[in-house]
Amino acid sequence: MSNTTGPNRRVLSGMRPTGPLHLGHLHGALNNWLRLQYEYECFFFVADWHALTTHYEDPSGIGPSVRQMLVEWLAVGINPAAATVFVQSDVPEHAELHLLLSMITPLGWLERVPTYKDQQEKLKERDLSTYGFLGYPLLQSADILIYRAGHVPVGEDQVAHVEITREIARRFNHLYGREADFEQRAERAVRHLGGKQSKLYLEFRRSYQERGDETALESGRALVENHPRLTLADRERLLGYLEGIGRTILVEPDALLTPTPRVPGLDGQKMSKSYGNTIGLAEDPEAVEKKLRTMQTDPARVRRTDPGDPGKCPVWQFHRMYSDERTQAWVQEGCRSAGIGCVECKQPVIDAVQAELKPIREKIDEYNASPDTVDIILAEGRERARDAARETMEEVRESMGLEYR
Repeated sequence: MSNTTGPNRRVLSGMRPTGPLHLGHLHGALNNWLRLQYEYECFFFVADWHALTTHYEDPSGIGPSVRQMLVEWLAVGINPAAATVFVQSDVPEHAELHLLLSMITPLGWLERVPTYKDQQEKLKERDLSTYGFLGYPLLQSADILIYRAGHVPVGEDQVAHVEITREIARRFNHLYGREADFEQRAERAVRHLGGKQSKLYLEFRRSYQERGDETALESGRALVENHPRLTLADRERLLGYLEGIGRTILVEPDALLTPTPRVPGLDGQKMSKSYGNTIGLAEDPEAVEKKLRTMQTDPARVRRTDPGDPGKCPVWQFHRMYSDERTQAWVQEGCRSAGIGCVECKQPVIDAVQAELKPIREKIDEYNASPDTVDIILAEGRERARDAARETMEEVRESMGLEYR
């Protein structure tokens, strides 16, 4: 884990447990998580409540998928000592923040989320005329904001979800971020920095507010965020005081744009459970080999002697992911000249996929044979997540005037 922690170094991401994970999940998200967990303070969660937005009529598959997903994350290499892994519904503060944010979020903001109508079109066979489906972007926002995550890893098609989260945080802070005695509390917090640090902070504040010095602003933020003895509330007051605004209660996250390769399915479309074209991380070797051996190829190659075009063949997309330059050149030459057959062409892909999945399958078997280990990981992740979530909710309740009991 990065030794620089705090909101600016925190990452939040999750997946819906709607069935076994496949190569699309591995290359599209998990390989990125493997890197992020050692560069940031990461929170990775199984989004079981989100799964209910589209599977509420028959939720029987969600429970088994929750544990299966966690086991597969661990088998791939997600390290619970480096990242916090947990189940969304184990942290009820997500639901509480979602409820409170629903009080201030305009309906039009949710209706304009690009994926709202898009998903309704794609899932016409399901009744999605529910608040849960309309409000799922708001639940996503609550997931992010409750951990004060500074970064959310997404592809370009998901940036809109991060942007609505930023708008919601901005609106919340505008409504509730100005305490009646904010100036006095901020000045007390300045004194808590210590003599030399207090003086530096005030110099940075003056340079930014009087001259618009962005370097001074960044230096002031770094001073506050790296101070070891500030409470979270004082840290947020000082950041707001530095910029001349109120206290920042909910952090506006940034989209952490990540390369999300289009992982091909067995039919050339994007790999997806809904298309029935996946290769599962836990599938046995015989099933994987059969799927790859029988996958469609260039329709122009009716006979072994017919030349083909790799660009029209789904197998070539796998070669681009798994094969080195020499093998790719062999495929291009052999296919176009009919020097190799489709069975020969598929073999390097089969070997590469099997080699990739073998250690993952072995780890899955190990974790399935040790359910107590998985239980401990879940319990520890739940407590770490709840500690962070409770801290945020205390601030949220206080700022909204709900701490009267």
